[in-house]
Parts: sequence; C-alpha cells; structure tokens
Amino acid sequence: MSSTIATPVNSQAQALPQAKRRSAHSVALARQAERASRSGIWVGLFAITMSFAAFSSALFVRQGTMDWTHIVLPSVLYLNTLILLASSATLEVARRSLTATSRVGSNAARKASVWVTLTLLLGLAFCAGQFAAWRDLRAQGIYLATNPNSSFFYVLTFIHALHVFAGIAALVYLAGRLTASRSTFRRSLFENTAIYWHFMAVLWAYLFLLCLMKL
Repeated sequence: MSSTIATPVNSQAQALPQAKRRSAHSVALARQAERASRSGIWVGLFAITMSFAAFSSALFVRQGTMDWTHIVLPSVLYLNTLILLASSATLEVARRSLTATSRVGSNAARKASVWVTLTLLLGLAFCAGQFAAWRDLRAQGIYLATNPNSSFFYVLTFIHALHVFAGIAALVYLAGRLTASRSTFRRSLFENTAIYWHFMAVLWAYLFLLCLMKL
C-alpha cells in the first residue's frame, strides 16, 4: 500500500525540478532575444547615422562651389520641429507608465495606449507638415533639380520622413497590442520603438539646424 502511494509522490517531486528548469530556460531565451533585439536597433541606428553623415559631408563639400545659393525655408518647418519633439515627450510618458506592468489589460497599459496613440497622431501631423513644406517650395518654383540647395533639402527631408513612417508603423502595432483585450506585449519591443522614435526626433533637430545654417 505504501509503495503505491510513494510512486506518484516521487513523480511529482521529480517533475518540480524539471518545471523549474524549463522556466529558467524560457527566461534565459527571453533575455537573449531581448539583448539581440536591443543590439539590432542600435546597429540600425548606427547605419542611419552613417547615411546622414555621408549626406552632411556631401553638403559641406558641395557648398564650396560657385553655383551654391540659399533658399528660404518654409515657416511650417518650425511647427513640424515642435510637433516631433512633443511626440518624443508623449512616447516617453507612455514608456514610463509601463514600468510596473506587463499585462495589456492593466490600467497602466490602457493609459500608455492613449499616449502611444497621441504620439502616433503627432507623427502623422509631422509628416503632413513636411508635405506642406514641399508644396510651399513647389509653389515658389523650387523643385528637386532647381539648384543644389533644393536637391539637398528634398533628399534629406524625404529620407527622414521615410524613417519616420517606419516608426509610425511600429507605433500602430504597439497601439494595437496595448488596446487588445487579454493580450501581452514584449517590453523590449516597446523600448526599442521608443529609442528609435527619440532618435528620429534628435535627427530631425540636427537636420533642421543644418538646413537653417547651410541651405
């Protein structure tokens, strides 16, 4: 009688260490994936930095030529700069509101989804503002091939806008995950998106100053 009872007890005792090992293995894999994704975002940002550094170097070299002139930048660019910087602030508020939760159904996650949605709307407003700036230049008869200055302006702002659209796509996904019922999200994805979006804001501040001083 005692032997028949001991068998399931021993099986349960053996199962406990196995469950702990599986749990520890899952945690290790999650941490490894998080480190890989964080490394990936920094590699991507480094590549973007090198690309715009190359464009900046080309601009500095080109401005020494005889046909270099200056253009009047559309005033909407000042508003666009404020909008993108504000979107960086709203996303940071969303990130900090998630420091104590990992479930989408929590109050903190719902609050974060509001801030992420606001960030998304500001990002779209920035892109709309950039389009308005291009239309303003076109109304003045300034196109991509009008002069070297306009070429650099269109290329720099268009490539930056493409990268902002990539960030908007990530924000749409995050907003959907945060508002979905009974769903979870990866904290590393949110953190990486925030890093990318903050970088876009800083990059635009640099490009805007570069255009003001050099174009």
